[in-house]
Amino acid sequence: MANYRGGRINEEVRREISVIIRDEIKDPRMKAMVSVTSVKVSKDLRYAKVFVSIFGKDEEEKNETFAALKSASGYIRREIGQRINLRNTPQILFELDDSITYSMKIEELIDKVKDK
Repeated sequence: MANYRGGRINEEVRREISVIIRDEIKDPRMKAMVSVTSVKVSKDLRYAKVFVSIFGKDEEEKNETFAALKSASGYIRREIGQRINLRNTPQILFELDDSITYSMKIEELIDKVKDK
């Protein structure tokens, strides 16, 4: 798979998963906001690592939302298979991406230093 094709597939899968999570998953455990930051599909199209950031009130709400995402991975895989014409429909593996939370924390620390 050429590198530019891999990037297009990653972006298309990311876009579709974002729409599915936002509009179609009706799990009551999903109370926090979910943002799909990136997707890495393996070269053989068997696996797709989906990196998500979860913004919630507390840690319990984030964990429930992540559990709901993991339980919906089969549904998401089926929908991806119907929407995107690929040789293999990748198995969806969710990973937490804390980079946005980390950057917000760093920015808060910088603002504290500026104020002093």
